[in-house]
Amino acid sequence: MGFAVRSIAGPLPLAIAHRGGALLGPENTAEAFAQAKAVGAEMVETDVRLSADDALVCLHDADLQRIAGDPRLVAEIGLSELRAILPRLLTLDEAVAASAPLGLLLDVKLSHPLVLPRILDAVAVAGATERVLLGVRSLDLIAAARAVSEAIAILALVPDPDSFRQAKALGANWFRFWQGETTVERIAAARSLGLRTVIMVGQPRSVAEPGYPPFPVGRIDAQGIDRVLSLGPDAVMLDDPRQLLSARSVTALSSS
Repeated sequence: MGFAVRSIAGPLPLAIAHRGGALLGPENTAEAFAQAKAVGAEMVETDVRLSADDALVCLHDADLQRIAGDPRLVAEIGLSELRAILPRLLTLDEAVAASAPLGLLLDVKLSHPLVLPRILDAVAVAGATERVLLGVRSLDLIAAARAVSEAIAILALVPDPDSFRQAKALGANWFRFWQGETTVERIAAARSLGLRTVIMVGQPRSVAEPGYPPFPVGRIDAQGIDRVLSLGPDAVMLDDPRQLLSARSVTALSSS
């Protein structure tokens, strides 16, 4: 039986492998997914973009500069050429299949609501609706996604950490907080509305916590993990889920 986003059982917080587990294997690839599963992560996260020929592909950046030294935008390159440049590239359909039976968080990097029915249809056809968490980046897209599907679980990946009330009212089930912006009060307020909470580790901008050095997105150290656990989120997203799983085990042992 696979992971079910709406009926979580087991130890918390859940370990979400960011970009499939970017410190476990090449990001957003089947290899990373397999390693995330092997180490015990409950969910993998991947990113969704459109190629020039409208294929749904799993790439984080808008262009290929960082991962392939090619400055062109993903949206300017067709699927066959993308595969020639990136042989491990996954389409959305392939990512849904490769992630099973884990949970799958889809970070939709697209801003137009017309793409949402395509994504949700692909998930439904694969029989994966129960284990998929749809991440959208604006309040308008929360409402649009909810209008398409009542069954899908939605994660608000919105920039304002205090917009969780609006997100809930529009149909979100989960809310993402950046590590540097997370407080016990925000977690409690979101949870009081019935939202589950995800902490995204790292301080990518100028949001470093007082007395704590900034880290790139997805990266964290032992001190940071301990603080994140003390905040009591429902899930933590990070490049190496082993860091969270190890700390979670220690916490469980010390409390038993």
